[in-house]
Amino acid sequence: MRFRTTSAALAAALIAVSALSACNRDSTDGAGGGGGKVGIDLPRSDTDFWNSYQQYMEKGVKAEKLGHLPFTNSQNDIGKLAANVQTFQDQGAKAVIMAPQDTGAVAETLNSLAEKDIPAISVDTRPDQGDVYMVVRADNRAYGEQACKYLGEQLKGKGKVVEFQGDLASINGRDRSEAFKECMDKNYPDIKVFELATEWKGEVASAKLQTTMAAHPDIDGIYMQAGGAFLEPTLALLEQKKRLVPRGEKGHITIISNDGIPQELDAIRKGTIDATVSQPADLYANIALYWAKKALEGEKVKEGPTDHDSTVIKIPNGYEDQLPAPLVTKENVDDPKLWANQLDKK
Repeated sequence: MRFRTTSAALAAALIAVSALSACNRDSTDGAGGGGGKVGIDLPRSDTDFWNSYQQYMEKGVKAEKLGHLPFTNSQNDIGKLAANVQTFQDQGAKAVIMAPQDTGAVAETLNSLAEKDIPAISVDTRPDQGDVYMVVRADNRAYGEQACKYLGEQLKGKGKVVEFQGDLASINGRDRSEAFKECMDKNYPDIKVFELATEWKGEVASAKLQTTMAAHPDIDGIYMQAGGAFLEPTLALLEQKKRLVPRGEKGHITIISNDGIPQELDAIRKGTIDATVSQPADLYANIALYWAKKALEGEKVKEGPTDHDSTVIKIPNGYEDQLPAPLVTKENVDDPKLWANQLDKK
């Protein structure tokens, strides 16, 4: 009888421990599929695009009920990113979402995660080296090609164009710049392109544009690789120089941008710029969280089309989910599907 009582008590204790463990997992891990919290580092807070991305990320973790550690912001500093990721590891993160702006210097951080079997999801940029579970970005070469073709057609294959290049240490800056140049050289040899390196800094772009326009006052077009950084200082300079002529009027400078922020869409409506390629801030956040959940569940990635209208491709250090990025002009600027037109509905 004593033996049976002890056995019953032990069984009851085991059940209680199991129930408590399950309760603790639910209360600490959140709904993360296979369990565990996600560390989320925001890359910067000095552009409208990345501020919008942060809002979508905050909304997304709530909607998905995804367990996560407190957000960090590396402020475009690779050292801070490394420190933030180390903190995530110390706090027990089971997956990490980041958006490294220096794609060449992030390898050591990625290798540290790989050594501990912590999947990394890289948003917007594709690291040059270091294992990644998934890269979530649009096809940045397509950005450059679309900008080239739009300017080429609008200028009828002739004229002078200024290109604000992003940081060439970034895969995004390189992809956009290389694709733009290749397209221009092949299809529009009579368009003279002035390549201005900017490191994504608006003040640098504005200063170099002023110098270029002083030597070449007959500039016909501008390609801005990041509207969030370049739009405001560019329009301010053109207005100062009395070159901010509305679309359709004599002297108008044809301008195409990248990002798709609300300010760009407003400028298209006003006619001060002509087009932008909408970089999907909403999808960047939502699909990064989608892949974080897959990683927590231990799912292996497969190449091919997805259920969210994109394509997963194999890259040397992992996989990349290439999201659609539509061209926005006066014809579709009011499309409610564009993320910038949804911000006031959040």
